[in-house]
Amino acid sequence: MTTMQLRKKSRDSVYKLIYEYLFSGEVNEKTLSLMLAGDMPMSEIDYINTVYHGVIDNIDSLKATVKEYARAFDIDRIYKLDLAALLLAIYEMKYMDDIPMGTSICEAVELVKLYSTEKSNVFVNGVLSSVYKELTANNDR
Repeated sequence: MTTMQLRKKSRDSVYKLIYEYLFSGEVNEKTLSLMLAGDMPMSEIDYINTVYHGVIDNIDSLKATVKEYARAFDIDRIYKLDLAALLLAIYEMKYMDDIPMGTSICEAVELVKLYSTEKSNVFVNGVLSSVYKELTANNDR
């Protein structure tokens, strides 16, 4: 498996963990350990742990960003699958300098194409494009 394929698999795992968290409001160590089981390089284990716990630690700030850019949508009515992808991508865009923001956006769009509704990719792309514009205008990265 290539490095890119490994990261895609890791991102899929952390997306599912965030999705679960949106329902339970709690870290599920059992699910986390299941996602980390198997022959996975330490870099991907670190990525999953960093992003999962980072999203949870920054959940209020990340949700505030979603609210700001999804103005026409009440955050409680956004599909949890879409919200999980948005939280994941915004976390990467704001806090992970080693991941290009365009990659975060593209991967979030791919996740909702795979798991969510037919129109979700357009919504997620629109919100994340707006976040990207603000972050790059403010020279955060």
